[in-house]
Amino acid sequence: MDIEQLEIRDFVGAQRPFDQLPDEALVAAVTEMSVRYVRRETEVLALEDGEPALSLVRSGAVELRGESGELLARFGEGDLLGYRASAHELAPTDHHIALEDSLLYRLPASIVDKLCNEHSQLAWYLAPTGAGRLRDAVHHHDDANDSPLNLTDTRLGELLGRQPVHLPPTASIKLAAERMSQENVSSMLIVEDEALFGILTDRDLRLRVIAAGIDYQSPVSEVMTLAPITADIETIAYDALLTMARNRIHHLPVLDGSRVAGVVTSSDFIERHSTSSIYLAADIHRQNTVETLVAIARRLPVLVQNLAAAGASAERTQRVVTGLADTFTIRLLELAELELGPPPVDYAWVVAGSQARGEFTIASDQDNALILDDAFDPARDDAYFEAMACFVCDGLNQCGQSYCPGDVMASNPEWRQSLSNWQARFTNWIDNPDPTALMHGCTFFDLRHVYGDAALTATLRSSMLERTRGNSIFLSHLAGNALSRHPPLGFFRNFVLSGGRDDAGVLDLKHAGVVPIVDLARVYTLAAGMDVVNTRERLEAAGATDELSESGARDLCDALTFLLDTRYRHQARQLDAGIETDNLVAPDSLSRFERGHLKDAFSIVRTMQRALAQRSGH
Repeated sequence: MDIEQLEIRDFVGAQRPFDQLPDEALVAAVTEMSVRYVRRETEVLALEDGEPALSLVRSGAVELRGESGELLARFGEGDLLGYRASAHELAPTDHHIALEDSLLYRLPASIVDKLCNEHSQLAWYLAPTGAGRLRDAVHHHDDANDSPLNLTDTRLGELLGRQPVHLPPTASIKLAAERMSQENVSSMLIVEDEALFGILTDRDLRLRVIAAGIDYQSPVSEVMTLAPITADIETIAYDALLTMARNRIHHLPVLDGSRVAGVVTSSDFIERHSTSSIYLAADIHRQNTVETLVAIARRLPVLVQNLAAAGASAERTQRVVTGLADTFTIRLLELAELELGPPPVDYAWVVAGSQARGEFTIASDQDNALILDDAFDPARDDAYFEAMACFVCDGLNQCGQSYCPGDVMASNPEWRQSLSNWQARFTNWIDNPDPTALMHGCTFFDLRHVYGDAALTATLRSSMLERTRGNSIFLSHLAGNALSRHPPLGFFRNFVLSGGRDDAGVLDLKHAGVVPIVDLARVYTLAAGMDVVNTRERLEAAGATDELSESGARDLCDALTFLLDTRYRHQARQLDAGIETDNLVAPDSLSRFERGHLKDAFSIVRTMQRALAQRSGH
């Protein structure tokens, strides 16, 4: 090779995907390359011989523009364009134009195909869609950091290793104790007519039988815990642990519908997984003042740093942070009731936005509301609930969950209403979907119960979903709102390429990346009337319906995962540096690997937005 080819080899060998080739294959590729100099405002791919080629930009800049002159992409040093380089097939009307005088290294299509057939690394990178590359990156991260049991991904059903041990309520205490000893269990489920009736634990035997001097021949119904707290077999293990910590219980019966499936204990989790966040949750429930809760909240950033250092994914960490945010809320509500006395009417404290979706981060602000029983009389009762809401919202703010900038909090009387008023409000938002209605609706369509009378929340969600299912006018407006936020095209040098006149010096990973996927997922599930709130769960559920293809759901899930993990790594670095966390990433802080896969993620989102636009007539 002459000196010029050696220089080309050194440059090409440092760029993806050529850096994955063995030396002999790299030399063979460089030998087949030609060098092309393109003047500014010249069409790059207009070749005399008509053969397509894969081009690598050595210097300069090239733009891809569509039929109407709209900017589709921009390429700089080290970027690929042309044959097999795009995630989408180029239209005949698309044109690559040199933005600056540029130098390109061109590899003919026939040589590209030959190299791809011989080297899977190259074929993988030059696949017809970026989704495959992105999925590989996402799953590689999951495989590298997965553990045999991760409580944020595990359902309770996966933890049940034996058939439930149970007796009828008429069985004697002596028989129950004997069976517990024989089966080597610390609790006995009490079942009548195949339905859970109660539970007897070893603690019950100590305190309610031995210490109280109860006759061992008495029926277990006299000393058991009647109607114990339960969890469904599909409950996330981490959420079940939070329930146990909140209620200070060590045994949790698990139901499969109405059938008793088994019981899990706190020791089951401790034996299998580190539960530092669970200990933190238990500490929260032991506190009796806002000041001591604030002291515990200061430990949360350290917990997030430890999770990041341990390789936890963003979605797993979000579940942990969301669970702790719920726990702070519940304890503050309990303290408010202790201070104010019993509530005058039943109520439900609900959360909206990212906390409702289980996607809360330490940079998130609070969104919450109160649903009050229809017996609520504002003149008589609102002073109580105003005091409660202010106590809780102020306490959350002190614990690091900042006030909502839009004042979407229960302390605002606008978001402290009776069930009937809430139903009327949702009806108005759905029937008259103006921009304000859509703004509020997109917040409160993601609604989740946290504390109080769960039936109030369930009734409101049920009536809301009934009105959205198949409501073409409302769904068209909701789709239009979801299509109003476009992810960027990618990166050019140290700028985020927006496609408009003003390219940004920073990437807002939340609003430019995550929110468009959240909006799409909301449209899909509301159209189907599905009672799902978490974004990943919405996408997976929609992928099993006519609203979204299975492959589309899988691609969006992968895009979401990579965007969340990129933001998570950014915020973890900020925590390590002792600075306030945010969602804004400077392009020059991203590796070429991250830039490439973010571009793939943006491409997936834009593709799914175009599909929704065609389907909804936008």
